Amino acid sequence: MTDVVDSDELLRRMQRARACAAEEEQTWRTRSDDLRRADPERAHEAAVRTVAFEAVVRVLDEILTPGKHTEEG
Repeated sequence: MTDVVDSDELLRRMQRARACAAEEEQTWRTRSDDLRRADPERAHEAAVRTVAFEAVVRVLDEILTPGKHTEEG
């Protein structure tokens, strides 16, 4: 069954998703840094995941705050 949600609830859900993605991005970034010397292969995998979550954060930022990343180039 599909629930109908209003715009405020949709906004809250996107904000929670953005916060979750940002947390995952930081977790994977830290893991990549920690593994860099000990296990380069796993560090690379963690770095790839970092980039993926970074992309999700950027997309949600653009939806929630249009133009936020345009100055960064």
